[in-house]
Amino acid sequence: MPRRHRVRRRADMPLLGGVRPPIVLLLLLLLLVAAVTVGGLGAVHSDRVPAAVLNSEQQIASDTALSVRTAIDSEASTVRRTADAYPATSASTPTATLKALTAAGKADLGSALLDAHTGKLLASGGAPVALAEAEAARKASEQGTIAPRLVTSDATRVLYFARITLPAQQVDADQDQNQVPTGAERQWLLVVSEALPTVTTFGDGRIAKVLNANGKALVTTSRGATSPTAADSGLPASASRAVSASGRDTDTSGSLVGAATSSRPTVAGWAQVASATGPGDTDDLGLVVLTSRAVPATIAATDYSGIAIEAAAALAVIAVLLGLALNFLVQRPLLRLYLSAGRLARGATEDGSAEEAELGRPVPVHGIGELARIGRALESLRQQLLGESGPQEFPAGRGPGYRALAAFSLVLVACWALPMIFVLNRADAGSVPAPVIANQQARAELAANRVRQSLDQSYVELNDVAASLPGKSRAAQTGELRHALSKHGQYRSLYLLDRSGAITLRVGDTPLRTLVHVPRGGGVTTVNTSGRIPAIASYAQVRPVKGQAAADGVVLFGEIDVTTLNSTLARPNLGTVWVTDADCKVLAASEGYRAFQDLPEAGLTRLARAAQSAPGTVGTATSKVLSTSTGPSVDAAAPLAQNGPTAHLGWRVVTAEPAAALRLPATQAQQRTMLVGILALAFGAACLGWLHVVVIRPLRAVAALIEKLAGGDRRTVLHPVNHDEIGSVTRSLELIRQALADRSRAARAEQVDAPFGLWRENTLQW
Repeated sequence: MPRRHRVRRRADMPLLGGVRPPIVLLLLLLLLVAAVTVGGLGAVHSDRVPAAVLNSEQQIASDTALSVRTAIDSEASTVRRTADAYPATSASTPTATLKALTAAGKADLGSALLDAHTGKLLASGGAPVALAEAEAARKASEQGTIAPRLVTSDATRVLYFARITLPAQQVDADQDQNQVPTGAERQWLLVVSEALPTVTTFGDGRIAKVLNANGKALVTTSRGATSPTAADSGLPASASRAVSASGRDTDTSGSLVGAATSSRPTVAGWAQVASATGPGDTDDLGLVVLTSRAVPATIAATDYSGIAIEAAAALAVIAVLLGLALNFLVQRPLLRLYLSAGRLARGATEDGSAEEAELGRPVPVHGIGELARIGRALESLRQQLLGESGPQEFPAGRGPGYRALAAFSLVLVACWALPMIFVLNRADAGSVPAPVIANQQARAELAANRVRQSLDQSYVELNDVAASLPGKSRAAQTGELRHALSKHGQYRSLYLLDRSGAITLRVGDTPLRTLVHVPRGGGVTTVNTSGRIPAIASYAQVRPVKGQAAADGVVLFGEIDVTTLNSTLARPNLGTVWVTDADCKVLAASEGYRAFQDLPEAGLTRLARAAQSAPGTVGTATSKVLSTSTGPSVDAAAPLAQNGPTAHLGWRVVTAEPAAALRLPATQAQQRTMLVGILALAFGAACLGWLHVVVIRPLRAVAALIEKLAGGDRRTVLHPVNHDEIGSVTRSLELIRQALADRSRAARAEQVDAPFGLWRENTLQW
């Protein structure tokens, strides 16, 4: 009896968890998804100028600014490299030195040689260098590398600086008065004046301008027929104000909307010509690139509020129906069963009138499946407690239970969610505006221009190294190559070939070349056609010294580190970028790739072939929206170069940007539609799974146990697992089992005692 009272006290404790939380939470979460559907899809609308068009114009300005910065950095590096390579002696004169340094330079540049201590002009050539004496003295006295300077006094020029150190000179009474009359080491400052780099404009109808810090246009270029609105005079001032607000020491960028005529607004992008990775040569120039183009305005308004309301209403109806069904078929029957089991447990543990009151009422059978089985078994136990019947066997056939109800509920939620995920509001090729496709093509051309600049620069630098090798010993040549390898990070290996193609001198990593040939002239080529890493190399001829025997090494090769090339490809919102050879095999990419693999889509290969009909031809950039397994993709291809050392290669640059990554109303609607569908399916599965774990599975176990108990099993102890309705029912069944077991033992005891009582009575009668 003490054990029975202890179990009863536990049965009277308040319930935690149970059937209510998953049902209520399912209803609330589905209604929340319905609200999110209205708020999310209803907020998607089409602007006069789509955000994707503004963003792509901003990126074009940023890419153009990067090209300008690369050109200025390259020229500054060339000036410094030329000065470093000059073999100055103690007898060098300023005039001869300046002439030697600028002999291979541009015809229209101006140059000057200054004393590094005083800033005094020592020699000049070409166009006058617009550098005041005080400014010259300040620049000459600066320590370390001197950044380029922009001057706009008469004509816009960029001044590049480099230091030249001369060995100590012996004191001589007849020395040049321009030289410092001491035996100390001398230092001169080279100043080279050049025009701003040419800005190449990509995309028909686009205007590109390079502005100074005050918003004045220094360089203006255009391509094709431009709209008068694209030359909006207020755009430079607006760009200048935007730059001032963002700060001049970063490479920030942005977009603007200018004037409009005939439903063609002007879209502009601006970007600072500054380094993104730290102090650079262009940071103090204050240059800004401004691009503009007239685009057609969006005419058809896109409104998703109607479908959002309809979808939300359908989900709300489903949520309410599921809530009502689970309430009437699961929650209420389970609560009634909980009360009935508690009543029978009290009747089984009490005596007299209380027992009759508790056990006198039949157990109502509510619900379906497991609850109905438990109700019928409870009624059988009630009758057994009253002695009205004995153990009862129940049929094995059960029919559909609550697992079927949960599965049906999940299917009902899925009928709403799956169309949202896979069918409704799908973005297709027609949802991408024409300006976005044209801008992707322009950005592909800009990417090709960056790759060309990188390869051209490596070729120029290799030519300089090759020019320093003739007439030197093997040890001196090795030193020159090692110095070049450490100074120019784009090379992984430098080596000299003899006339048979054998390597006579090498520094750096083991060459990747598998093609052995000795080319004429200079340029860029590939020296393997298979392997794990593509071997792209610049090559230049090593000219023999006049009057001397030909050197062992006749061609200098510099294998380019492909990671350096890959780093020039990745740009924001450009997607995946590949560099392919004439056979459309991948040589470099902005993301992981396998060397010499095919492009991932057949449509990309066709697009690449259309960009260049044959190696050596100029080719034409092209773009298109292609359908892929993941949705539409805005793709473009452009020939790598129209001139220079890479023009004969037939290489292409291919880009692919998924439309889902663009800020288009159609793609935004698709993403939000998929999101609410995924949320509804996830919430429905989670709540119904919770209901299955805490209610349905325990109910099945209790149904099997109570049917065994009603069938006469008095040995199996019922252990409650959870402190909820089903746990309380289990505790009540344990009390009933104990009561039935006690009565069975009492009945067996009476049967044993009955013969002994009859014998005693007969004995007394005798």
